[in-house]
Amino acid sequence: MTIQVSTVPDMGQTAVTTAVTTTDRAAYLTNLLALRSPLTSDMQWLQAIRDRAAIPLQGLAIPSTRNEEWRFTDLSGLLEVPLQAPLLPTRAIAASDLAAFTLPEAATSQLVFVDGVYAPALSNTSGLPTEVFVGALTDDNLPAAIRSQVERSLAQLAGMEEPFTTLNTASLHTGAVVYVPKNQVLDVPIHLLFVATATTPALIQPRIWAIAEQNSSVTLIEDYVALSSGGYFTNSVMEGWVADNAQLHHTRIQRESTAAYHIGKTAITQGNDSRYTCTAFSLGAALSRHNLDIDKQGMQTETVLNGLTMITGQQVADTHSAIVYAQPHSTSQQLHKCIVDDHAHAVFNGKVFVPKAAQMTDASQLSQNLLLSPKGRVDTKPQLEITADNVKCTHGATVSQLDSDGVFYLQSRGIDEVAARKLLVYAFAYEVIGQLPVVSLRDRLANLVRFQAQS
Repeated sequence: MTIQVSTVPDMGQTAVTTAVTTTDRAAYLTNLLALRSPLTSDMQWLQAIRDRAAIPLQGLAIPSTRNEEWRFTDLSGLLEVPLQAPLLPTRAIAASDLAAFTLPEAATSQLVFVDGVYAPALSNTSGLPTEVFVGALTDDNLPAAIRSQVERSLAQLAGMEEPFTTLNTASLHTGAVVYVPKNQVLDVPIHLLFVATATTPALIQPRIWAIAEQNSSVTLIEDYVALSSGGYFTNSVMEGWVADNAQLHHTRIQRESTAAYHIGKTAITQGNDSRYTCTAFSLGAALSRHNLDIDKQGMQTETVLNGLTMITGQQVADTHSAIVYAQPHSTSQQLHKCIVDDHAHAVFNGKVFVPKAAQMTDASQLSQNLLLSPKGRVDTKPQLEITADNVKCTHGATVSQLDSDGVFYLQSRGIDEVAARKLLVYAFAYEVIGQLPVVSLRDRLANLVRFQAQS
């Protein structure tokens, strides 16, 4: 079987069409590289990074279920999508179109990207201190010192060699840069809003580079939304550094079109005494995958990972996380919840690596899954790999239906059975939603989950 993949050459020639067999996953990945946009002549430093990533890409392929890390997530459907470079929006995007997604707390600290392209007219960072830089990678106002730091560190974190991450780096054209200097404590959250308008099967590749310098504190919201119901592919990457005694509270929300594909990568490195919290939501896309890698390089680091997947219909949602300890006296807590209805399929694989050098580690990991349909499916696999001998590490997983005793209790208080079940689903989800520090976002997601539980 063959499919037609439309490719756009770098130099703007007429688009060409290349036939690829669905079994030739390497050729398909290579053809996706041909969709990248060209850079201007003053971006040679970025072109060098792209070229370095393009070399190993030639030896990689779209993963199959024969790959242990992908054995529960079949990407065969993606191979049948004739992806193309994103077109300009068919209509102008106004601020009113984004009203349902913007946050009052971040009204003056927001960056907007439309189909992967920075939209300065929809962005506003006037509420941020002058020492803080939040802007586009290709922004003319990007300070030389920050650009030099980006140039040295971009694509250098663990896991950057994965196929989709490598593709993103090799295709890098623009992206978000978040720089919080030393001793800077931000009172307002930074909202990075990635809007998909594509009605054609477009390849959209957002990128985020973020750093919280020593003794700083920042709340960062990474938000993927859709203004169309079309099928497209978002391939996103975020790489971040949390320096000594810094704090990063990271919220990641994926609510793409239910016809879309979404594969995201988050790679974080922590310094001494740093604190990183990630609260991730997977609600949209026909098939989604979030790879979350935490490299705890420093001592006395704290990591908190909270996740909520809520899917229905034929949706597939996969979360893979890895927490790697390198030093002693550090902690991590992970709670991942899945709510699966109809024929949907949720996957969770969480790994914690504790080498001999990481003595006095305290790590906990819990996967809780709620099946609302007998035809729903959950594959969960929490893992601990420990060679240190003085640690406190726990992990566990549960897969169950709604508690009949809980339903009965609510009925005994005058609540009908249907309402009781919806209330229990909402309560199950709110344990994660309630961790969000931004009130308006917490309320909106709570209402969204409440609506989906009632539908």
